[in-house]
Amino acid sequence: MATWNSRGLRGSTLEELVNRTNEQYREKGLALIQKIPTPITPVRMDKENRHITLAYFDQKSTVDYIGAVQGIPVCFDAKECSSDTFPLMNIHPHQVEFMREFEKQGGVAFFLIFFSREDLFYYLTLKKLLVFWERREAGGRKSFRREELDEAFYLKKKSVFLIPYLEGLKLDLKMRD
Repeated sequence: MATWNSRGLRGSTLEELVNRTNEQYREKGLALIQKIPTPITPVRMDKENRHITLAYFDQKSTVDYIGAVQGIPVCFDAKECSSDTFPLMNIHPHQVEFMREFEKQGGVAFFLIFFSREDLFYYLTLKKLLVFWERREAGGRKSFRREELDEAFYLKKKSVFLIPYLEGLKLDLKMRD
């Protein structure tokens, strides 16, 4: 049986943690967040096992998750990083543009960054990402370092939730007021 080795599977553990956290939030009535599947067109199928063996992406995906938190529209993307430096090439221009437009419509857009080597989760506001993004566009660094991040947005594991990203959202909303 052939194995599908895809760079896109790197974050599957992270995705599972986010999905389980979203379930916990839904069960508690705190949020309703849905995973957005990337649209694909199958090219080749293994008819015996009913698996797609070859496919292509129909269009660029925007964000991984979208939904509402107690009446507030939210969207976010989950990214994994194995070092202290996060390469901005892991975020695509169409994602940033979608998030900008989402916030113009009154929603909140953010990134969940998992620094796997340190087992740390970080809530990265769109506003902070745009600082790094614009620096890169102006010819500066093509990445950001953990030391450039606001300590307040690290998600503490003391919570009953696997990834307590609503704590980051609460702080994000507080800083907007």
